[in-house]
Amino acid sequence: MQKRVLGRTGLEVSRLGFGAASLGEEYGQIDLDAALRAVPHALDRGIDFFDTAPYYGRGRSEVLLGLALRGIPRERYRICTKVGRFGVSRFDYRAERVEESVDTSLARLGVDHLDVVICHDVEFVDPTIVVEEAIPTLRRLQQEGKVGAVGMSGYPMKVFREVLSRTDLDVILSYANLTLHNRSLESLLPMCAERGIGVIDAAPFDMRLLTDAGPPPWHPAPQDLVDAVAQARALCQQRGTTLAKLAFQFTTQHEAPAATLVGTANPAEIDQWLEWLDTPLDPALLAEVDAILAPFRDRPRHVGRPENND
Repeated sequence: MQKRVLGRTGLEVSRLGFGAASLGEEYGQIDLDAALRAVPHALDRGIDFFDTAPYYGRGRSEVLLGLALRGIPRERYRICTKVGRFGVSRFDYRAERVEESVDTSLARLGVDHLDVVICHDVEFVDPTIVVEEAIPTLRRLQQEGKVGAVGMSGYPMKVFREVLSRTDLDVILSYANLTLHNRSLESLLPMCAERGIGVIDAAPFDMRLLTDAGPPPWHPAPQDLVDAVAQARALCQQRGTTLAKLAFQFTTQHEAPAATLVGTANPAEIDQWLEWLDTPLDPALLAEVDAILAPFRDRPRHVGRPENND
């Protein structure tokens, strides 16, 4: 597995990262035995970067990831977790809550330091508290050795630009913004490259929208996009392949992100991704799918507070 350096942090991470939201059953019930096997299997296949959060399963993801990693030498893997989001509408970026969250994550994961800590889904709050309380607290914990790189995650590009105009970050994590139907992340990449900010990309399937399973009921995609994706899905099936494969190949061919996070609780899916990673993308099929999804390219959805969206 190819490794890339995460911006100026010097931290090397695998090109593919393991998204552990599935361990928290954010996408439905999992087979516990398969989930616990998926983590060491990922390591054996060269995936050494694991992403989790207190929000995922309200702590279950961190607990299960910690159990799955128990007994594995700490130097073999990198962990990214988050602070600030604890429920669907529960956000708390106060300094004392950030510190408490880091300590709780360390205990759940069974480690003495976290390689990356992200302020989670900043678009749902006033960024001022993130800039004035959360980030300074994480910088202090960084000096104490509990935290490695410090960053933020979100969806709207505006909230990234706002926070980065007011403070320095080591890392950003963007989700569903480098997909077949949305390339918004590309607008932020020049700034990140200039400032040495590491980029983590997540959700190449846009939270299952670009898979054969289709989006879960809570997915925020508008119906006209869901319909267009269904047309693209049918086209891929006619060509003897899947939309998920094309979506995965499209996103992972991009060189700017240090890692692309893909979520699973199934060892077989990891093998499937690695097979796709080594298979050349079909440019003709991509062009056809691009034509179907082109009307949505400049229509990213609004997430979080209206003022945090363009």
